[in-house]
Amino acid sequence: MRIVINGWFAVHDVQTGSGQYLRALLEWLPRVAPEHDYHLVAPQASPAALLLPEGAGYKVTPVRCGNSNFDKLRFEQWQFPRACRALRAELAHVPYWAPPLASPAPIVVTIHDIIPVLLPEYRRGRRAGLYTALVSAAARGASLVLTDSQASARDIQQHLGLPAAKVRTIYLAADPVYQPKGDWRVDDPIREKYGLTEGYVFYCGGFDQRKNLRALLSAWTWPAGAVGQSYPLVIAGQLPTPDGVMFEDLPALAQELNVADTVKFIGPVAEADKPALYRGATVFAYPSRYEGFGLPPLEAMASGVPVVTTTSGSLPEVVETAGYLLSPDDTRNFGAALITVIVEPQVHDDLRARGLAQAKKFSWEKTARETAAAYSSVANR
Repeated sequence: MRIVINGWFAVHDVQTGSGQYLRALLEWLPRVAPEHDYHLVAPQASPAALLLPEGAGYKVTPVRCGNSNFDKLRFEQWQFPRACRALRAELAHVPYWAPPLASPAPIVVTIHDIIPVLLPEYRRGRRAGLYTALVSAAARGASLVLTDSQASARDIQQHLGLPAAKVRTIYLAADPVYQPKGDWRVDDPIREKYGLTEGYVFYCGGFDQRKNLRALLSAWTWPAGAVGQSYPLVIAGQLPTPDGVMFEDLPALAQELNVADTVKFIGPVAEADKPALYRGATVFAYPSRYEGFGLPPLEAMASGVPVVTTTSGSLPEVVETAGYLLSPDDTRNFGAALITVIVEPQVHDDLRARGLAQAKKFSWEKTARETAAAYSSVANR
């Protein structure tokens, strides 16, 4: 079967979850289902800019395309279907929520989450609202919708009006680089680069409203005085410009809450440095209000780091009984859970062992095998 895959995230926003997902599929699909003929249609880019696995069994069709919102829409709705027709695709896969309204081949679309539908603040502006309406309508015409969790599957069925038979859950996975053991000769210099030594509470993720960083800093008011000097809260990532709606001035909030002396904002982190930063943490804090999957807690568990997170969205599916699961508004108990993991070695070690066992349930090979099976189910209809 000739399968043509939308490769927008092979060139743009490659370090996002959608970019990681695309790269993993391109690496594993030819291994687990080599009987298919794989083609990637991507915006034209230099080989260095096209961040893809080496030696993978697929062909790349470059398309002249800019990187504006209009260029992205044009690529999704016109250029990609046109390329599918030229390549005589027997199936087309759009690995993010942007299927074309019309396609010459059956469409499989991966909808990681439907945040713009569930959370109105994420579709601010007329253009964003129109785009959400467009891709929602187009998703109803897909032959099959893949999604990352049962929670997302329920949301898709309820809010997009799709039947359960048309929605299939396939879990994601952590990259194999996330391991509990590393080489101290490599890890120590990486942590030193960010001004860190082993032993801290770690957050790594986005900063938009649903990530709930205000609650994390509020929760930190309990551990800060007790353990904060020895185990600071480390927040990784490029802080966005505060806008009063989606993004808050977190350093100012830390000052306001009188915890600034035990909070370290270390700025953007290179992907290659993340495993060492996870391994150096005593506990991983993830206070999110909604996740379609939630890769960071899985990466933490795979690294041997206990997780304190919330009961929101898919997080209970990812973590199960391997971490603390609390209401995203329960800042007092969130702070208490962080203290418990730090000061109680037995709790720390138990959660570490549970997390490692839980992380082993997920693999990109399994994701690819289930995705290939989904392709076959569409072809056999």
